[in-house]
Amino acid sequence: MMDTSTMVSMHETDSLRMVADSARDFAEKYLRPYVMEWDEAQHFPIDAMRKAGELGFLGVIIPTEYGGAGMTYHEYIAIVEQISIVDPSIGLSVAAHNSLCTNHIYLFGNEEQRCKWLPKLTSGEYIGAWGLTEHNTGSDAKGMHTTARKEGDEWVLNGTKNFITHGKSGDIAVVIARNGEKGDSHGMTAFVVERGTPGFNSGKKENKLGMRASETAEMVFDNCRIPDANRLGEVGKGFIQSMKILDGGRISIGALSLGIAKGAYQASLKYSKERHQFGKAISNFQSIAFKLADMATEIEASALMLHKAASDKEQGKNVTKIGAMAKMYASEVCVKIANEAVQIHGGYGFIKDYPVEKFYRDAKLCTIGEGTTEIQKLVISRHILNS
Repeated sequence: MMDTSTMVSMHETDSLRMVADSARDFAEKYLRPYVMEWDEAQHFPIDAMRKAGELGFLGVIIPTEYGGAGMTYHEYIAIVEQISIVDPSIGLSVAAHNSLCTNHIYLFGNEEQRCKWLPKLTSGEYIGAWGLTEHNTGSDAKGMHTTARKEGDEWVLNGTKNFITHGKSGDIAVVIARNGEKGDSHGMTAFVVERGTPGFNSGKKENKLGMRASETAEMVFDNCRIPDANRLGEVGKGFIQSMKILDGGRISIGALSLGIAKGAYQASLKYSKERHQFGKAISNFQSIAFKLADMATEIEASALMLHKAASDKEQGKNVTKIGAMAKMYASEVCVKIANEAVQIHGGYGFIKDYPVEKFYRDAKLCTIGEGTTEIQKLVISRHILNS
């Protein structure tokens, strides 16, 4: 069993620092100059995503034989975190591409499917999407309307998915559809659908509060026919697969949250030393200094919990509980820190010339996406009460 000291030392290796430096350099060069331009226009920068693919950031945990970087969840956390310090929107897109679409194909696809799609996803040639959520089914995924009907050697998909990252620009999507009765956890199946397949179209693109450069849109299936060769795993196992995918996805959102928290904290620390009132820097006032102390402590706690989840994941342990804990804590912390960052900046925190305004808007999604805080508490409580 790995103790805390071993886990912390893993989290601070030279290799990990090199990966973090590479992600930081990417974010500074390819993202920072355009952050507010993309945010204002709700522009999804596909070219930046392709560059992330070239650097190995779109297949972080995928083995090298499929074109991935073959890294651990520790490096994955570092990459998402460093990108999110600069632009959480791109951090979200990188996280969704890695942990949802790409990881689903890797974990549940057969060898032919892995060899066919993973190299294109890990390189950035393909941008990935993952379709579980629908208008009427957020937390209640088992109530989905989208259906998959078997006809000979083909499946016919009908329905609409919404709140899908890369739902419009994604080149390939993993889609979960119902082939059985509503509410049956063994009545859903996962499929891969490529853009350009007749009957597969994009719908409404959402106009969002935050994370505006990460595309969120509907995916519409209208008598969309795909071969049985595009089915991932056994018939009826799509929901079970999705819950396992979300276990890792929670680590992703935790890393995204950690990056937002660090970005807001770093901006606040810098501002508090530069802003003078009553003849001294505001960092010298206890009320501000204590806010910064709380921020730094909660960031460290978030990082330790996330890397504990990463260590368990690497050892093949069940991470449902620790993943939910890490995601819940880190996401709530990032919202709190973003709020305090605006407060430290005062009036300047409310205008777009300073980065904390955007962190404040971006942070809230972290308590909602890939399972709300309330769902995380449900998951955690079930585990501790049934253990």
